[in-house]
Amino acid sequence: MTFAVGFLGPPSPRISSSRTTRTLHAEDYDSSSSTESAETPRSHHSQPRTRVPFPTSTATGSSSPNFLLPLQGGSGRSSLTSTPVPSRSSSPLPHFFSSVPSSSCTSDTESEPNSPLLGGRPRSPWWREDRRRWWTIGRNVRSRRKRHGGYLRTIKKFIRRLLRHPLFPRQPITIVLTLLLLTTFAIFLTLLLIHILNPDKEPLPWRAYCSVPPPSSAPPDLFAPTLISSYPVPATTGIMPPPFPPVNLDSLPPAGLLVGVFSMDSAFERRMLVRTTWASHPRSRDGAGDGDDGAGTSRTIVRFILGQPRKEWERRVKLEMEMFNDIVVLPVPENMNSGKTWAFFSWAASGGWVPPIYFNTSKPAPILSYSNITSPPPPLAPHDPLYAQQESNIFKPWVRPDYIVKVDDDSFVMLAELEARLRLEMHTKVQNVGSSSQTSSTRHAREDEDGSKANSSSLFISSAHVHGPVSHETRSPFLSSHTAGDPLVYWGYLVKNRFMAGELYALSWSLVDWVAHDPIVKSLTKGAEDKQTAKWMMSHPQASEVRWTNERCWIYDHPRAGTVYSHGFLFPSEVTRVRRNIVSYPDKTPQDILSSQPTWSAPMGPNTPTPSAWAHSSVTTFGMRYTPPLSDLTIPQSVESLVEGSDMSMIREGSPMTPEYAWKHREGRKKRYENKRVGGTIVVHFIKKNMWFLETALALLEGEEYSEFERHPRHDQESDSAHSSTFRRSFSKHWRS
Repeated sequence: MTFAVGFLGPPSPRISSSRTTRTLHAEDYDSSSSTESAETPRSHHSQPRTRVPFPTSTATGSSSPNFLLPLQGGSGRSSLTSTPVPSRSSSPLPHFFSSVPSSSCTSDTESEPNSPLLGGRPRSPWWREDRRRWWTIGRNVRSRRKRHGGYLRTIKKFIRRLLRHPLFPRQPITIVLTLLLLTTFAIFLTLLLIHILNPDKEPLPWRAYCSVPPPSSAPPDLFAPTLISSYPVPATTGIMPPPFPPVNLDSLPPAGLLVGVFSMDSAFERRMLVRTTWASHPRSRDGAGDGDDGAGTSRTIVRFILGQPRKEWERRVKLEMEMFNDIVVLPVPENMNSGKTWAFFSWAASGGWVPPIYFNTSKPAPILSYSNITSPPPPLAPHDPLYAQQESNIFKPWVRPDYIVKVDDDSFVMLAELEARLRLEMHTKVQNVGSSSQTSSTRHAREDEDGSKANSSSLFISSAHVHGPVSHETRSPFLSSHTAGDPLVYWGYLVKNRFMAGELYALSWSLVDWVAHDPIVKSLTKGAEDKQTAKWMMSHPQASEVRWTNERCWIYDHPRAGTVYSHGFLFPSEVTRVRRNIVSYPDKTPQDILSSQPTWSAPMGPNTPTPSAWAHSSVTTFGMRYTPPLSDLTIPQSVESLVEGSDMSMIREGSPMTPEYAWKHREGRKKRYENKRVGGTIVVHFIKKNMWFLETALALLEGEEYSEFERHPRHDQESDSAHSSTFRRSFSKHWRS
């Protein structure tokens, strides 16, 4: 077989495109190709060839020597078959070459593109082809695709490098140690952030709070530096605060209080604890000692405030409402800081009622703008005042409350103590104002009284409104009347000179009526509810006349709470001892330090630091979890150990005093209240567990008027007092050191 070999010649410019010619020569090419494959071995090291178009031969039969072509039958004459053509017929589709590298075999078949006519690898369907569509014209598809998967590739690359790092743990023991190290670091970082973000890093000097006179009631300056004293202490001639209660307290008419306890649908057990303890207990309503037979709290009503109950609790709440008549369901979803407080004050402005004054006092009740607004009495709750449940008073109409009190259900409230403070505050303005302003207030009040007679029929609200939502579309004519004689009181525990703490604060009636109908206040209902209430008071048209009355000594957290506001249960006898001891600091008085000490100042800063002894508690230690002094105390002894300054709270392991001796020599209620009816704890807050709630009830409501030690003859007291004084001297020496 003869071959004509030529590799260097240029290709012919003409290429036969006749389909008939290509079809005829395909058979000749196949036969020669098969002959070649049978006789000539192929090279396994040759590179893939790129096919070029075949040049056509001349008419004389001379063919270009640039290609490897078989001769037809050994004849030298020119014919149509001597014109070189492509070895395969053209495909109906455009020519294209596969992007997959060819194998080491360099045959013509393998180097040819796939064609449907040759039965090669089938093409992908047109809908799977990765070609640009008409809707992607003008877009950079490649860059978009790269940007879409860039993040994932970056993460994979980082993880791959991390796993290949020589310091990455690969053994089981190193993996475990690394996980422990990371966990420790995470815990440390969390605690560090909690410490940095926590504003309360030191216990408050509660002993100083109980030893200073009442602070000013002027509205605070919100732009002033934050002080340790929640309120600036005014300059006074004496150090000791005036005694409480004043001698003329019982001569003043009692104040009307509507106490709203914020609860939720599932807190049935906590509501029952409130109903059976401070809402109805005689020592909560009457006071200490012999009490006053409930005269002071004869106008104090307790109601539970709920949002809309969940579906599974709806029937249970309705049954509870039918049973106790003391639940108000507001027309808002249950929430804490999303408008429930404003909804409560809005309901109280139209649906809040308290009993009238059932008895005469030596001082008549002040005539206020709302004094003659009345309503038929609603169905009574079991814990309502006994005066309201008497047959002679059961049909007397009820009147508007003097104060609306908001209370959290984790607070324990002594109602007689709360009413005494608010009663005195209500009459303070009448006693302190000048004669001209007092006359003006009385005149406006009498004008309101005269005008109310003609409109009294429109002021009656159905008693059913006390137990459900009230529409605010119809307003009383008194809501827009002149209220110059009404007290404007914002009472509570002032926190950092900014707002009254949310566990309990009280608003006088005129403030509540304004809050319920002011459009600006309605837009400020989202956020921490106690801070929002302070903003409302600052935006009042008469904001400079609102009295911010601050009670710091008798409102505190439960001893087990462990907060900066936490210490033992407090009684007047212990406060008297605290005041005597704190006077022994000759350099600085409590007024000097509390008036100038910021919470953020360091001990070596420009201000004088507060002595740490002023924050000392015999029951708790700030920053540490409470533990009983001894592990084998009885229930009464363990409750006694929670009383601030008691002998039981000072017992420690190895102490010469035994629990039996401390229990025998405890103070009775008469001595703890110094033979007074009121003057002690008002609110204990942060009672997160029902066990803590019962401990508070036992400490404040139970107990004997006289202890065993106080009943002993005098000769037994002398021997016991010597032992007790020795222990107290040793403990006091250790405490001062």
